[in-house]
Amino acid sequence: MDQAVVAKPVRIVRWLPYFAVLQWDMHQTVRSWVYRTWVLISLLGTVGYLLYRFGLANEARIVQPASDWISDLLLWMLFESVTLIVVLAAGSISSERGTMADSILSRGISRYQYFIGKLHARLITVIVTFYIQGLLIVAAGCFFLHEDHSIDGCLIAISTIAALLVFVISCGVAVSAMIDTTVVGIAFVWLVVYGAGFLISLVPGHFPEIFGWLRNMPHLVRGMYNLQDQLKLIGGTLAASVIVAVIGMVHFSRRDV
Repeated sequence: MDQAVVAKPVRIVRWLPYFAVLQWDMHQTVRSWVYRTWVLISLLGTVGYLLYRFGLANEARIVQPASDWISDLLLWMLFESVTLIVVLAAGSISSERGTMADSILSRGISRYQYFIGKLHARLITVIVTFYIQGLLIVAAGCFFLHEDHSIDGCLIAISTIAALLVFVISCGVAVSAMIDTTVVGIAFVWLVVYGAGFLISLVPGHFPEIFGWLRNMPHLVRGMYNLQDQLKLIGGTLAASVIVAVIGMVHFSRRDV
């Protein structure tokens, strides 16, 4: 008598499509020309600036406090990164609009998982890269004669800038899920970012003002900061990022692709 074949239960990993999108998009992001251009510009600009300061300190004997040039480099990285990061995030979903329905969303992955996978892939790639660049800048400060920077202050400064980049990336991915054209999405993201900055500047004085924080970056790098205000600024920026991402995800789940 043939023995009855007992079928083994199949374990369904519900978030496996999410991890597949996350892994694939991180791979594609690292290989994109926008990401490589951003990393190359940041590297060349940082090395050139450090060589210039090294020459002043050793040849002209002009020693500038490390906190000044660390804050200059961090702010420069912020401003030169925003444009390329907007391009990188605004094309995350809209660039695949033509093949999305047939090749991706018809293979057992929900739109929520697809959106979250895209968002997390861009966030992880950009933020990890930025932290590595920022920590290398802080480490370079140890080789200068006049070290007046605080490690805690530098970490808070890097984390605050990273929170701003999280907001930019969230806006870019959300807009990319709403708008079909990448070029129009880039322009719309700029309107959202500048509009958010303008609205923040109108908030009463008890809320940390972002433009004043940018002007006081050298003091922050020296360790002269109010931790509660900095955490409030970082928390408020991250909360705004979550709200924008949820709006984009809900809109993407209900629209035609």
